[in-house]
Amino acid sequence: MKKPGFPVWLFALLSFGSLYAQDGNVLPAGIPTDGVHIRDPFVLADSSDGTYYMYGTTRGDGFDVFSSRDLETWQGPRAIFQRTPDFWGDQCFWAAECHAYKGKYYLFATVRGAADSLLGTAVFVADSPKGPFREHSKGRLTPRTWQALDGTLYVDGKGNPWMVFCHEWTQLGDGTVEAVRLSRDLKKAVGKPATLFRASSAPWVRPHTPGNYVTDGPFLYRNRKGELLMLWSSFGDRGYAIGVARSQSGEVAGPWLQMPEALFARDGGHGMLFRAFDGELLLSIHRPNVPPDERPRFFRVEEKADGSLCLVEKQAE
Repeated sequence: MKKPGFPVWLFALLSFGSLYAQDGNVLPAGIPTDGVHIRDPFVLADSSDGTYYMYGTTRGDGFDVFSSRDLETWQGPRAIFQRTPDFWGDQCFWAAECHAYKGKYYLFATVRGAADSLLGTAVFVADSPKGPFREHSKGRLTPRTWQALDGTLYVDGKGNPWMVFCHEWTQLGDGTVEAVRLSRDLKKAVGKPATLFRASSAPWVRPHTPGNYVTDGPFLYRNRKGELLMLWSSFGDRGYAIGVARSQSGEVAGPWLQMPEALFARDGGHGMLFRAFDGELLLSIHRPNVPPDERPRFFRVEEKADGSLCLVEKQAE
């Protein structure tokens, strides 16, 4: 959910404007996690240099990265992609996440088209997680007429890349999670998307507004039992929340079984999982879900004997 009330990108510009030099790459050191304003935080733990790189939604005309050695103190924001006058996208630069794939780094990110005002996921590429990134997919990989967002990369056991994304509730009423095969160079979609599930299929989900159910932020994770899980966000009894679904086939096509209760239930979401350098499994979310107060939050996660996930820390009130 990227636009509750006043535009997120404008809050981000106001928050970050004083941190940028004229070249857009000022790197103020020593920002505590509580001082970082970001939505949809995605963390890439790069063992090659012992650095955590954090991407997400930060401003309205491009993408940034923050970096840290300890997940407590951050450098940034560093601009990694800046909109140019001839770029097809406009205003909404959301939910960037960075994936290492075949020796390069690929940014999957949501952008709103300037000509049609439709959201979709595009792919950008760089030689380093620090960027700079350049456009790779030549436009959106999501269907041209859809309001779609939050594309994430998943590579199956045969090495086939997939993009899992959301067909937005603003166009459907009951938002969906979709999957589409990608070419191995990640430049185009192969075939048509397949619907994996609808937001209302999860017992914990409540309507965001009457008759409207949200899907946000899918992220896929294979547990130690070899089962394929998906984290995704919507709204529950206590606000923005994260649920988990399990693929009953072990493959991205599903069918997907929704867990009855949310993993994180109180005013936080758009989650993803990553391994810290000490081996701990961590959940990254933004919380609260009200601009301009969003901050990255990290929680330890454990796998139960049955393969399900649970938070180690008690959720803060």
